[in-house]
Amino acid sequence: MIEERDPQRLGAVLADRVAADLRAAISAGGRARLAVPGGTTPAPFLRALGAADLDWERVAVTLTDERWVPVSDPRSNQGLLADTLFSGPAAGAEFVPLYGATAEPAQSLDAIAAALGHIALPLDVVVAGMGADMHTASLFPGAVGLAEALSDAAPPVVAITAPGAMEPRITLSAPVLRQASRRYLLIHGPAKRAALERAGAADGAEAAPVRVLLDAPGGATVCYAAGEGRP
Repeated sequence: MIEERDPQRLGAVLADRVAADLRAAISAGGRARLAVPGGTTPAPFLRALGAADLDWERVAVTLTDERWVPVSDPRSNQGLLADTLFSGPAAGAEFVPLYGATAEPAQSLDAIAAALGHIALPLDVVVAGMGADMHTASLFPGAVGLAEALSDAAPPVVAITAPGAMEPRITLSAPVLRQASRRYLLIHGPAKRAALERAGAADGAEAAPVRVLLDAPGGATVCYAAGEGRP
């Protein structure tokens, strides 16, 4: 576990780790493939990583999940990346969006999966968040589509409708997340630390989807900031 009091400091430490992983992947195979989370928690990490000195033109970036809203919507994860990760040198990376601009996610799933397979998979590094309900990416307990997304035979991306959600979502599936060479779980604050402890005692990924990362071969490096901080 990587622990820091300050989320800004944690973001910088994690960015250094991920940048080193990406450099190693580029050195080994000529390219690196990265998936990052949306939301406000990872903003310090995304800004720090976006300023890293590496060969971004050899890096493919995608999101772990996306809300099915236009990029102009304040809830768009892709929009968040424009203001954080891609505000610096990382703007030179190749980005694979998860939003397809169709009325429903199902109409875009095949095209998104094809683009991911061609450009961004298999992942070298995934950085994921976790909610207090133990969801990760858009793998929510009780969501419509969760069983498909957790299946070993799941396609790369799955449409998800979370309980009480404002809009449908699209998420990387469990096999894609598990197969990443390096996995990091980024959380802030005591509520999420308590949720992580509950996840460890939960009865599988259906109840605690974050177990997809924790139970993967080699597990996930948990990155925890005790203070809530500001994004």
